[in-house]
Amino acid sequence: MFSKSKINEPGHKAEETTAKPAAAPEAPRPAPSDFKATAPKPKPAASVLSSDLHITGNIKTTGDIQVEGTVEGDIRAHLLTIGESATIKGEVIADDVVINGRIVGRVRGLKVRLTATARVEGDIIHKTIAIESGAHFEGSVQRQDDPLNGGKARPVPAAAPAAAAPLEG
Repeated sequence: MFSKSKINEPGHKAEETTAKPAAAPEAPRPAPSDFKATAPKPKPAASVLSSDLHITGNIKTTGDIQVEGTVEGDIRAHLLTIGESATIKGEVIADDVVINGRIVGRVRGLKVRLTATARVEGDIIHKTIAIESGAHFEGSVQRQDDPLNGGKARPVPAAAPAAAAPLEG
């Protein structure tokens, strides 16, 4: 099974060892720059629209947005934070919506939170909602399992039209 090596025995000389076979040439190693990182990339910071910024038009991103200025248009994002000095006139759609400022328009979100400084004039369609004491809200609240789909119901196939019977009168 195991054999005793003579290399470590006293009196053994290196010249007595048998010749080693020639080593096969090594394959070239890839440069360190060829390796791809296996760790996920860190999530980028939220885009911030400063308080002196006024945007007219729609904004759409898969990332996070923090609005401190004014937006006249619809906003779609992953996480949307409306700052205390912000005003949004349009529809807001996000997975997570935190409202500290003013929104005039519909809000759609999986999680919607109105803080004490929030002012919302419009409907809120949500999966979960939190409204802090002091928040101002005028509109309706509706819970949906999928509030991000735009409220579009799946089309129901129409039945085949029946033959119209002549009217007698």
